[in-house]
Amino acid sequence: MKKILFSVCLFFLAFSGIAQDDKSEAIKLVENTLAVKDITVDSAKFWKTGGVISLNGQQVSLTNWSAGGNNSISLAGLVNVFAKYKKGKINWETNLDLGYGVINQGNAKKWWKNDDKIQFSTKFGRELKQHWYLATLADFRTQFTNGYNYPNDSVYISKFMAPAYGLAAIGFDYKPNDNFSLLISPATGKFTYVIDDSLAKYGAFGVQKEIRDSDGRITQRYLTHREEFGAYLKMQYQTKVMENVTFLTILELFSNYFHNPGNIDVNWSTLTTLKVNKYISATLTTQLIYDDDIKVLRTSGDQKGTTGPDVQFKQVLGVGFTYNFKH
Repeated sequence: MKKILFSVCLFFLAFSGIAQDDKSEAIKLVENTLAVKDITVDSAKFWKTGGVISLNGQQVSLTNWSAGGNNSISLAGLVNVFAKYKKGKINWETNLDLGYGVINQGNAKKWWKNDDKIQFSTKFGRELKQHWYLATLADFRTQFTNGYNYPNDSVYISKFMAPAYGLAAIGFDYKPNDNFSLLISPATGKFTYVIDDSLAKYGAFGVQKEIRDSDGRITQRYLTHREEFGAYLKMQYQTKVMENVTFLTILELFSNYFHNPGNIDVNWSTLTTLKVNKYISATLTTQLIYDDDIKVLRTSGDQKGTTGPDVQFKQVLGVGFTYNFKH
């Protein structure tokens, strides 16, 4: 009987020890979990993410309409998202801007493209003094699908990666608050790619075209890329105009040091969002481009029908589903 009692006592003592060890391990596990959670929360507070996702449509139907016109259906999608990181003297911003739209008019069986954009940019800076950062910026842009001079849709004049534009800049970024930034770069590389032989051969978008002599022999081979070096400025500003209206504008200027530095390339875009309710809103985007090296078919003015450098302008207005988000 004593042996049995002694065995039972040993069992309970051992169980108690194991329980204490388990309890200690459990406490350590909880403490470690809380520590990881604190680290996660601490790192997450340095990030801001958000953006706008919009799907818009328009339909026009005419029957015996005395003023004339065509039936039409149009669809357009827009994605503008960002991620921002700020901790101490470090500031890092990344943006992705996508847009695509099509339209069908009259009794046509084909849809024509009226918007097409892919743009990705990232900027990293380290604060030198209050509001001033030493910054580097990388930017890439191209399009999704082939482009045409409608109504001629048998010969494309642009396509994915033709053109594509790359930009790498280092300079000083003035950023007094989250709504405004001004990047000034005295050392910027600008790269143009036309990854299509038929377009590059004729010097599309400013690349070196193929040159032949009077006998048809090639004296200058075409290139599918072009490099430029110069000065670059990028200004970005966003604000809430009123309770349900937000406005974003980006202005970019570039001057080539070694080729017509006075002919400044301009790329100016805006995005205005008018919120009706949580999911319905109107968006208005505009883009103005001038590049002396890009030859376009002029469609208005005294030089209509000729080809040469000119102001390019695009406006897209849509009403439909829009989702705004921030974290």
